[in-house]
Amino acid sequence: MIAGVDLDVLAEWMDGEGLGGGPVEDARLLTGGTQNILVRFRRAEREYVLRRPPIHKRTNSDETMRREARVLAALAGSDVPHPAFIAGCPDEGVLGAAFYLMEPVDGFNPTTALPPLHAGDPAVRHAMGLEMPDAIAALHRVDFLAAGLDGFGKPDGYLERQVDRWRSQLESYSELEGYPGPEIPGVDAVADWLDANRPEPSAPGVIHGDFHLANVLFDPTSHRMLAMVDWELSTLGDPLVDLGQLLATWPASDDDPGAMMLTVQPWGGFPAPEELVARYAQGSNRDLTAANWYEVLACYRLGIILEGTHARAFAGKAPKEVGDLLHGATLALFARARRRAGV
Repeated sequence: MIAGVDLDVLAEWMDGEGLGGGPVEDARLLTGGTQNILVRFRRAEREYVLRRPPIHKRTNSDETMRREARVLAALAGSDVPHPAFIAGCPDEGVLGAAFYLMEPVDGFNPTTALPPLHAGDPAVRHAMGLEMPDAIAALHRVDFLAAGLDGFGKPDGYLERQVDRWRSQLESYSELEGYPGPEIPGVDAVADWLDANRPEPSAPGVIHGDFHLANVLFDPTSHRMLAMVDWELSTLGDPLVDLGQLLATWPASDDDPGAMMLTVQPWGGFPAPEELVARYAQGSNRDLTAANWYEVLACYRLGIILEGTHARAFAGKAPKEVGDLLHGATLALFARARRRAGV
């Protein structure tokens, strides 16, 4: 028995789906940068990974899991690096939450550690970095209507909604007891700049929604990316927000871990930000003249999201040290936004 996953019940459900026979064996929790539960197991000589929400679910946890399953299923057969979808259970009554099964991905995350091959060769690290824009360019080429993702999001007016949507979230933190309010230099100036300089939207497409170095897995034997993971924020909208997030979280130099503190050691050899944009352009026909705007938007959005943990720490709902750390990341993101926007 693993908390949140009754293995006997899981086996009975899998019987109904025609997924092997016999007991679930070698079940073990997988660790990662997520609060969701990941369990790898074997049944009838096939390996699986189960993903479900945490025991203490958020109000939208089950719907988020159903959306993840839907987008991964839709990507089957595409050239997008992603965990292959096997089957999903939208019914919360089976394991107490919606869940799905996917193929295991035997890769590594570069923010955890680089294998000797990658740590020892700047050329391999450079090729790894170029896999990042290649991956989102492939995602953004997906015809979401042909893939069955009509209604997966609300692409109309997507960019117009962004500043107000995140401003409202920041304001909502004041409801948390003890939070003195956001002390973020430039937060209003950045919002005003975004509204004043908003570009014409790019054609709608599938957005990963949380694309950065901590949410990818690479092949231990080559530079190749195996999968983008953690699809819980995926939706339809202007796909260039993924490129903006990649730029906003990308370390600027060897001695800069990036505003999100996504450290990869050694860093030397990874592409410069302008190389990422140029590489994305090779796989996309989208107008990238406003790439800087999308990076500023990503800094604004991410900074406000991270400030939420800082606010919850004041209310005793998150560890103070974590809140302080993420507040530091928020300040770094807004400092980068101000530099990029010139405000």
